[in-house]
Amino acid sequence: MPGFSEKDAIECKRDALPKLREAMRAARLAFPKRPIEAPSPFLDELSAPGVIASYLPMAGEADPALLEAAALARGWRLALPHVRGRRWPMRFLRWQPGDALEDGPFGLRQPAADAAEEAPDLVLTPLVAFDAALNRLGQGAGYYDRAFAALPAARRIGIAWSVQQVAALPAAPWDVPLHAVVTELGWMGEKRA
Repeated sequence: MPGFSEKDAIECKRDALPKLREAMRAARLAFPKRPIEAPSPFLDELSAPGVIASYLPMAGEADPALLEAAALARGWRLALPHVRGRRWPMRFLRWQPGDALEDGPFGLRQPAADAAEEAPDLVLTPLVAFDAALNRLGQGAGYYDRAFAALPAARRIGIAWSVQQVAALPAAPWDVPLHAVVTELGWMGEKRA
């Protein structure tokens, strides 16, 4: 269509995202929670110790605790996101179970601002929705997209409930797809060679 660019098409599709976010958040909250076990492809990701970034779940988000535990048992260091505000990039700060947490924006619990900053080798990320192409719909502030762009070598693994999978998500040029998603049903995505 003349005068209708690829960017215009992406924006039309993205206009529906607020309604999709609302519907997927409701589905996530209503979904009966089960532990998300560490599947063997995930354990393969942990062959050499490094830094794993995770998160503390909120508002029905899938809990990555068993995946974190598997990484810690294999000698990995753990980092959690630290958010200062919308104008600043999210940082990943060293944390281990039992360390103090402080209140952050958006209801987050996060490490103290003076904790050591880490460059994760693997990032476990919450999400609102995902598709078979491993596109991720987040909360909408772009924190993880900017973090992924700043950490191109890090493996990106979404943690979700299976009910959060949708047929397709619009992907803009700045969106960074995941390498895999782990749900209560198992692993979806690339496997390490």
